[in-house]
Amino acid sequence: MRVIDAQIHLWARETSNRRWPEYGRSYAHGQELLAEQVISRMDEAGVDAAILVPPSWEGDRNDVCLDAAIRYPDRFAVMGRFPIEVATERDQLETWRQQTGMLGVRLTFHNRFQKAWLRDGTADWFWSEAERLQIPLMLFVPDSLDEIAGIAKRFPGLKLILDHLALFGTYDDQLIPQLDPTLALARFPNIAVKSSCMPNLVSEDYPFPTLIEAIQRVVGVFGPERTFWGSDVSRLRCSWRESRALFTDECSFLSSGDLEWIMGRGIREWLRWE
Repeated sequence: MRVIDAQIHLWARETSNRRWPEYGRSYAHGQELLAEQVISRMDEAGVDAAILVPPSWEGDRNDVCLDAAIRYPDRFAVMGRFPIEVATERDQLETWRQQTGMLGVRLTFHNRFQKAWLRDGTADWFWSEAERLQIPLMLFVPDSLDEIAGIAKRFPGLKLILDHLALFGTYDDQLIPQLDPTLALARFPNIAVKSSCMPNLVSEDYPFPTLIEAIQRVVGVFGPERTFWGSDVSRLRCSWRESRALFTDECSFLSSGDLEWIMGRGIREWLRWE
């Protein structure tokens, strides 16, 4: 089984020549995290490859992640950031997947002004273009699932992945009911979920019994083919190996075939990482 982590961030240190946007600094997971720093940790955790997600605190830069994918093509591929609020940038999409190592686009809608783009028409042009060009999307969309349902319905050929199960926060005994809005979107075959950074959703320690129940519900609804494991390791509150073992060692209800899909095959096929 080839294990692929569906989300890790890489980023460079802020310098006078590489300023981060003001809004981004409060979200940063540290000063920097580069490819060479994570590869040895991947090996220790039993992670063969990873999808690189450029972080929001660097703005719309993809250079660090693309450089890693070029230098380590068997270990990394990229879901890059794109400025959807700038419609004049749409020409970039025509050749987006022709960039070495680039698989698709990752968008975040976790703050007030970004959430507004889903409702005020700012993002409307983007969905049809991404569908036409067969560019898969990863979306971080807590509190905006009604809008995502509308997008999935209008653009059935557009592949969408909901990051972190569309959740953000610590839920503990409220986690299971909090899953319901996300699970309701399984009716759209073009929506998949990234079960990433799940240990941060609870305050309990490994083996995370609440998460085992949550995973069983998610896989039961989306199926293993549309449930992708990820760590988001730079903010993970447990070890990378424990994040992996939660699925591979603790979820006895998952067959070896299920695990093959969840732990790598599913994300690879969904994103067409060849």
